[in-house]
Amino acid sequence: MTKYLSAILKKLATAMEIFIAFLLAVGIILLSARLTLDLIHIPNLEVSPNYEDLLENCFNLIIGVELIRMVYTHRPGTVFEVLLFAIARQVIIEHGSPLNSLIGVVAIAVLFATRKFLFCEFDEAEKILFRATQKVFLVNRLIHVNIPFEEGDTLRDVIIRQLDKHQEEVGVGACAYFSNLGLRVAKMHKGEISRVEVIRSIK
Repeated sequence: MTKYLSAILKKLATAMEIFIAFLLAVGIILLSARLTLDLIHIPNLEVSPNYEDLLENCFNLIIGVELIRMVYTHRPGTVFEVLLFAIARQVIIEHGSPLNSLIGVVAIAVLFATRKFLFCEFDEAEKILFRATQKVFLVNRLIHVNIPFEEGDTLRDVIIRQLDKHQEEVGVGACAYFSNLGLRVAKMHKGEISRVEVIRSIK
């Protein structure tokens, strides 16, 4: 019962996210159209919107677009971009004190450092589930990856060999890593691996 309820709630949450993203997209389209019509007032600095209003509105619309991407992709990179645009807007538009501007610049530098040193290659990844008995050469062809294998190898053979090589225990959650992908034991049945998750980087 709990399993089915969790599945229903997950689908409901996904549907609500898509609906909210759709509403936000409609709002951004309407505001973009309105902004386009207001461009005739730009040369007159005494009439709103002037150039500063244009910058502020454009930044707000860009942040909205990034929010939509963040909602439907659930990737760390989109969170980074939303924060980057939000901080840049604060620094460029608000015209605060030099200290506030310095804090904004430092915050942007910290964001870039975080992305470079703390994001791992598989933070942005596609996960595909296969039977452990699936032949590796077929998996490579199906999803365009390059899992090293010997003739006749299944996913189970490859992941067990890799785990043994690194002296790691075979169990649910155990992972074997390659250059741009990983294999994870997703399910076991009667002591044998029955499902393997292929985690492919999409960066």
